[in-house]
Amino acid sequence: MGRLRTNSGLAEDLLIELDRDAGVPLHRQIEASIRAGIRAGRLRSGASLPPTRTLAADLGVSRGVVVESYQQLVAEGYLVSRSGGYTQVAASMPPSAAAGSASGPGSAASTAQPAAGSAGFRVDFGYGRTDVSQFPRAAWLRSVRTVLTTTPNDRFAYLDGRGVPELHAALCDYLDRVRGTSCVPANMVICNGYGQGISLLIQVLVQRGVRRIALEDPSSNDDARVLAGAAGLEVVGIPVGQDGVQVDALHRADADAVVLTPSHQWPTGGVLSAAARAEVIRWAERRGAIVIEDDYDAEYRYDRSPVGAMQGLAPDHVVYCGTASKTLAPGLRLGWLVVPPHLVTDVAEAKVLADRGSPVIDQLTFADFLARGEFDRHLRRMRPVYRRRRDALLAALRTHLPDLEPGGVAAGQHVVAWLPPDLDEAAVVAAAARHGLRIHGVGPYRIAGTGPGGLIFGYAILGESAIAEGVALLATAIREVRGR
Repeated sequence: MGRLRTNSGLAEDLLIELDRDAGVPLHRQIEASIRAGIRAGRLRSGASLPPTRTLAADLGVSRGVVVESYQQLVAEGYLVSRSGGYTQVAASMPPSAAAGSASGPGSAASTAQPAAGSAGFRVDFGYGRTDVSQFPRAAWLRSVRTVLTTTPNDRFAYLDGRGVPELHAALCDYLDRVRGTSCVPANMVICNGYGQGISLLIQVLVQRGVRRIALEDPSSNDDARVLAGAAGLEVVGIPVGQDGVQVDALHRADADAVVLTPSHQWPTGGVLSAAARAEVIRWAERRGAIVIEDDYDAEYRYDRSPVGAMQGLAPDHVVYCGTASKTLAPGLRLGWLVVPPHLVTDVAEAKVLADRGSPVIDQLTFADFLARGEFDRHLRRMRPVYRRRRDALLAALRTHLPDLEPGGVAAGQHVVAWLPPDLDEAAVVAAAARHGLRIHGVGPYRIAGTGPGGLIFGYAILGESAIAEGVALLATAIREVRGR
């Protein structure tokens, strides 16, 4: 066999042999061959793979089959997609690559108990991920060059804790226009993602005498929940219904602050109604309380008009939290807080104490990226991509598991599907893992610990055929559970 060439190559260079009578999808056979080559060391880190059209022609398959294979291997961490459309072997391999044996359909590894990381699963419906292979590298590079050639020298010195003015202005323009906020640049603090943002807010609230904080139930069990407990705050769960948090329960909670995901509740996907939003605002005004609005993925709307942010209704009582993690890449560590005027100084001082401020070049790059309209263009490009993946998930659920009830399908990068009463959530999750499928249940994210069983399907980084395979695996697992 010939050696893999730098920028292009033939199918035989990758040792791909397709068996059309094997009953295994062609894209899975391609994935298994490339994965085996990487694990065996034949395809070394940094090696460029053939363009999808070239490889498809050599194999006699459609380009979509090769694209699907590459996308799955990118999602698993074996490949990286570079600007200009070419794909390379990743510089660092997933943990399972060190095992030195191929895993794929029919192999021993694919039927073994999955490892803790996603690389041990045939399909991983892990949530909270965005498709970083689609990061707009060329547009980002143009903004980096602009920043490095035009930024005044004084911008590279120490700044105050709020961040650079250019990003304040660009973000306020975007948020007011797209999310319906009432944003004043002087009230914005740049932070390193939501995790740091909520940490700063909790510190400030504790200093100001807050003793009890309300969280949606269910809600994420990291960030706010962990940080609030560590800071000595009493955490109380507010039940979530089909349309978001139950406001009557909030009135009874005797809390001084509440963390909400009103535009797309995590994980149920409910949208807080206009009447409920107004009631939450009235609650905050009466108690002098703070509403922390986590607007984590509202840019991705598919079946309805975008829902505006709550902050625009009451900027003196609502802290708006946003990040680039779900829209661009979590590795950027770019987040922002729009803070009520009376809290700005305290939050900025907490930011200075934490790390002396976020990286200036990254802030200025994002400001230029926003001002050029590149952020809007990236979102327009990604919405149909995620919508197709969501549609593939819903179609597969209708085909294989029609008795599961999907919820929160109108937005975001995940869907929750409620289980019928005869299915135990933990048993389904465990059975799915035995069949090579990673999926999370809703139960671990409940504060009170009670409620209907449900499964969380993160679909953002999965190709459509992988989604279909994952649901088929889940159907097999559920038949096994019911067979007991």
